[in-house]
Amino acid sequence: QVQLVESGGGLVQAGGSLRLSCAASGRAFNNYAMVWFRQPPGKEREFVAAISAAGITTQYSNSVKGRATISRDNAENTVYLQINSLKPEDTAVYYCAADRVWYGIFRPNNMDYWGKGTLVTVSS
Repeated sequence: QVQLVESGGGLVQAGGSLRLSCAASGRAFNNYAMVWFRQPPGKEREFVAAISAAGITTQYSNSVKGRATISRDNAENTVYLQINSLKPEDTAVYYCAADRVWYGIFRPNNMDYWGKGTLVTVSS
């Protein structure tokens, strides 16, 4: 089992920045690729960013590419998501997930573990 707890969400003005954290406990964190998803109000959960188990490879959705940075600290069992130049359309509940295998395609149904999410609200 891997337990994931997100933090860092909140209310921010458009153009601002946020750094989300996801703390993991349980089984070996560095065996898992870590993935951020988000779910805007009334919409389906969507992929945001992913980082491989060793932190060497990253992948971003087009919606955040150039504005977001995913990183991880395997010594601290934590993954981060920094998003800059926030837009109202970034408003969503942000979830981190652990994926035992890096397929390069990240779908919610393929994730092994989930956190409960943290709400990010971007005001215009």
